[in-house]
Amino acid sequence: QVQLVESGGGLVQAGGSLRLSCAAAGRTFSSYAMGWFRQAPGKEREFVAAISWSGYSTYYADSVKGRFTISRDNAKNTLYLQMNSLKPEDTAVYYCAATITYGSRLSEYHYWGQGTQVTVSS
Repeated sequence: QVQLVESGGGLVQAGGSLRLSCAAAGRTFSSYAMGWFRQAPGKEREFVAAISWSGYSTYYADSVKGRFTISRDNAKNTLYLQMNSLKPEDTAVYYCAATITYGSRLSEYHYWGQGTQVTVSS
């Protein structure tokens, strides 16, 4: 089992950058593939990016490809999401999640953080 806590959200102007972190408690962080998801008001939660347990494989939603970078530091039990060239449509609550598989479907993820708010002003 793993407990997840996100941080790093905030208010930023369009074109700016933020880096989200997700701290994992537990000794098995490196056993899980990890993902970032987001949920905007009135919308369903959607996939943003995923990374394999080793960090060698990554996968992005088309809407963030080329702007966001997912990474992990297994020694620090931490997942990251570097977000550049932010747009107002990136405004959402961002969640990190853990899975024993590797993919983009919400149903594959077993453990979730509480979320961190990202607001991008125009």
